[in-house]
Amino acid sequence: MEWLNYHHLLYFWTVVNEGGIAAASRRLHVGRPSISMQLKSLEAFFGAPLFLRRGRHLELTETGRLVHGYAEDIFRTGRELLDAVRGRPTGKPLTFRVGVADVMAKTVTFRLLLPALDVDEQVFLECREDHPTRLFAALAVHELDLVLSDVPLPPGLDVRAYNHVVGESTTTLFAAPQLARRLRRGFPGSLDDTPFLMPARDTAIRRSLDHWLEEADLRPQVVAEFEDSALLKVFGQAGRGVFPAPTVVAEGVCERYGVRALGELESVTETFYAISPERRIKHPATARIVQTAKEHLFS
Repeated sequence: MEWLNYHHLLYFWTVVNEGGIAAASRRLHVGRPSISMQLKSLEAFFGAPLFLRRGRHLELTETGRLVHGYAEDIFRTGRELLDAVRGRPTGKPLTFRVGVADVMAKTVTFRLLLPALDVDEQVFLECREDHPTRLFAALAVHELDLVLSDVPLPPGLDVRAYNHVVGESTTTLFAAPQLARRLRRGFPGSLDDTPFLMPARDTAIRRSLDHWLEEADLRPQVVAEFEDSALLKVFGQAGRGVFPAPTVVAEGVCERYGVRALGELESVTETFYAISPERRIKHPATARIVQTAKEHLFS
């Protein structure tokens, strides 16, 4: 059975966290040549390089990012073990690293994440917004504890993670007051040739909207597409076009952006997923999110 040399792993982890070999040398009170030798031994053990040299700087390889993610968990657990054995409280909040799909409505994200701050122990929330594909990759190398997304983890993707449905909502179309007054009469037929603000093409909600428009034989003028849902709403607030948002947050959208609801599209639904690296959820913040959402968040 192979045994990992945790001394070598500690040197690697310190180099990454301190930003280089020189800083790690000062931190560990060990000479630079000794640290370099330890890193080479660790790379030889894994059979893959952990760093790429960019000028005077070290950049993690894909294997390096994977190893660092595990090292973070290992040494955090070690510190907590020492504190527990010595009878001391850890004195440090539980870190909860969440990735959020950039297309998700910010109000929905807020409602989903808020219960995570109400668990029994103090939680420090780290929130990262990006395209789902990149978030799934970060989840695979343990950079994230959870991903909130409007699409599930695709089958066949080499990521060990599980989809938990936390809610579903129909879609409502909104517009600035003056535009809304003009479009309400004859809606949804009034959408023909009307300026429309759309989510990005590779999103689930965009595909559903395109299908609905085709079924209804409507041809609005798509004047802009957005990955960021908040920016889409700001353009809608300025009267630049009709835009969609989940019906579950319709009241908040109208209040915050000063817009009016045109109508609900019952056949255009959006499903929200909490994607975790574990089937049986262990992280208390993830457990609270899933439990709260299923009980009443979207009811």
